[in-house]
Amino acid sequence: MSVDSSAKKVSYSNIFPNQPHTSFNYLPEVNNVSIQIYFRKNINIQHYRYTILVDNKPIAVNKSIDIEQLKNVNEGGENIFRYTTFGIFPVKGKIITVLGYDIEKPQDIDKSVFYGKPIPRAKIKGFAKPTPIVGGGYNFGNLIDSKERTNLTLNKKDRELTIVKDKSDIDYLYYTSIKDKRTNEIIFKSTAWQYGGYIEAHEFLPHIKINKTVFKKSGNYEIIIQPLLSPWNISPKEIEKYTTRHTLSITLDEESYTKKQLVIYGLILCAVCGAIFGALVTYIKKKEAKKLALQHRDKEIIKLQLESVRSQLNPHFLFNALAGIQTLMNKNETDNANRYLVKFARLTRNVLDHKELISLTCEKTLLDDYLQMEQLRFGFQYQITASPDLDVENIEIPAMLLQPFVENAIKHGIAEKGNDGKIEIGFMAQAADLVLSIKDNGSGFDVSQDYEGLGLALTKNRISLLNSIYKENQFLLDMKAYVDGTVIKITLSQWL
Repeated sequence: MSVDSSAKKVSYSNIFPNQPHTSFNYLPEVNNVSIQIYFRKNINIQHYRYTILVDNKPIAVNKSIDIEQLKNVNEGGENIFRYTTFGIFPVKGKIITVLGYDIEKPQDIDKSVFYGKPIPRAKIKGFAKPTPIVGGGYNFGNLIDSKERTNLTLNKKDRELTIVKDKSDIDYLYYTSIKDKRTNEIIFKSTAWQYGGYIEAHEFLPHIKINKTVFKKSGNYEIIIQPLLSPWNISPKEIEKYTTRHTLSITLDEESYTKKQLVIYGLILCAVCGAIFGALVTYIKKKEAKKLALQHRDKEIIKLQLESVRSQLNPHFLFNALAGIQTLMNKNETDNANRYLVKFARLTRNVLDHKELISLTCEKTLLDDYLQMEQLRFGFQYQITASPDLDVENIEIPAMLLQPFVENAIKHGIAEKGNDGKIEIGFMAQAADLVLSIKDNGSGFDVSQDYEGLGLALTKNRISLLNSIYKENQFLLDMKAYVDGTVIKITLSQWL
């Protein structure tokens, strides 16, 4: 669409919830309008038909598109759309309607309205209290004429209040809201007018049904009916010119109960609620008890599995340690073997202890003993550090959690480097997480490959079992290998 002037009051492409295929263009200051139609490139234009009406009188009916008149719209060197012009039409004081559809889907009609008249105010015809009719529909009875102020009484038998307005060609344009004048709160909105019912000698008029429960209290309410126009170029003051406002005074005449009836009904309600509540509490307790029993059983099974893993880790560790002593003795390093045995004796006592959790201080001591033992064999350097904000005496972790990874770093990483080998172990806090890290300067290894080493496999299995017990504090294992070493991190989430 293009217009012949720089009119300020142009509101275009208004779409309505109750008319999704209708586009309404409000053009009160426009004299002539040029109307074009655009097609996407992949549309079969030969199937398209259009009809044009001026003031509801057809001037073109079921016309097809002249393919030769189509022009291309280029964007970035590519033809995106094709379009043609229907013509230039005088629109001042008129209504031009364009209907278009695909002959393969004739029920899907797109409607564009070009409205060159002042929009009429909606006129409320009256109010009604509808009653259902046998076989379907409603009988609205006698309409209560609307005045500047309408007084209505809603009895207990009344379920709905109906607003009836005069019919127009643009009923879809108007939406209705109701405001509580006491609180200025909008308590009802509707964009869909209904048709049907026996009103004014079988004349079908647009109406809206409002459930009585919308009106919480007796008092004054304001009915507002206004056009639903996009406010791009139409000011609220302009829209107010076409807005109908009507004051409705509602009286809710409900049947009152006697005090005796209220007491009886209250006691019955309390008894019913008490019975329901008691049954619900009993059901919840039984269900919770069953859930706790299942959780306890699952936890005990997981603990037994953990004990099984630890019972396999301990002999594995002891075997490797004895192999280390044998190596030193075969090399005739008697002094180192004796020192190794002293460390081994203290370490063995701690390893055979069945505590599941030990403090970070105890874990550091265990690692010190183990690393000093292995230092006698391989001569590497190591360092264990802890963040100063960690309470290493009171923070506990699963016992011997790091030893298998340290053993793996020595065996596969730095054993052949001698005094040049280095291992760094760190205890760090990251917010509420506890991060344990092991870094070596070995040649690295493929972390995605499953090795035959028993200790690493058992430890991964142990971490999986720990995650089954500590569901809110997951153990996250991250292994990364580089050409100049390997970094292993175990994050105990929300542990601190």
